[in-house]
Amino acid sequence: MAGTKGVPRADREEQILAAATDVFGATGFAATSVAEVAARAGISKPLVYAYFGSKEGLFTACLHRAGDILADEMERVAAGGAVGLERALLTLEGLFAVLEPQPSTWRLFFDPTLPRDQAVTEELARYTDRITRLAEQGVGEMMRLAGNDDPRDVSAMVRVWMSIVDALVGWWLDHPDETPATMTDRCVRLFGAALSADLSGLSVR
Repeated sequence: MAGTKGVPRADREEQILAAATDVFGATGFAATSVAEVAARAGISKPLVYAYFGSKEGLFTACLHRAGDILADEMERVAAGGAVGLERALLTLEGLFAVLEPQPSTWRLFFDPTLPRDQAVTEELARYTDRITRLAEQGVGEMMRLAGNDDPRDVSAMVRVWMSIVDALVGWWLDHPDETPATMTDRCVRLFGAALSADLSGLSVR
């Protein structure tokens, strides 16, 4: 087992969170044991508790890390100025890229065995609020470009868009032989086919 001395706290926390994300993502919260996470991280079980206090605290920290990884990438794309379908495809491209090193990150947000814990609930709400605001902004721009600013249409399309993102990322996770590049190409083809539009001029793969 790896020693614990001489490792900066931030590095040790990242090591634990990366291991915990893989375990939680693979087996779900209920079936995951702190001992299993500790073994995956190569440290002692008491050290996990010393850093995170409880299994719920560890899961909350994993959610915080995962939410920042995903929402930060979406915000980066939003700040780039792309609009409409170009922004949508760039967002997907970015998500595939940041998820490639640890795809289990995505599964944390869809765990049916999540604990009824206030900190977990608040962390999920924080992430959901961030991505919903981004979706509302991007979808609203796309709808206005199409000449539609009806608020209920926009609200409905936001829900559609978020479901599309979940479906595409979920499909990708079920097909690990697909690279971020091939998935981006596939999304361009799928969007083009669905909309009967030539999207080849957009600045994505």
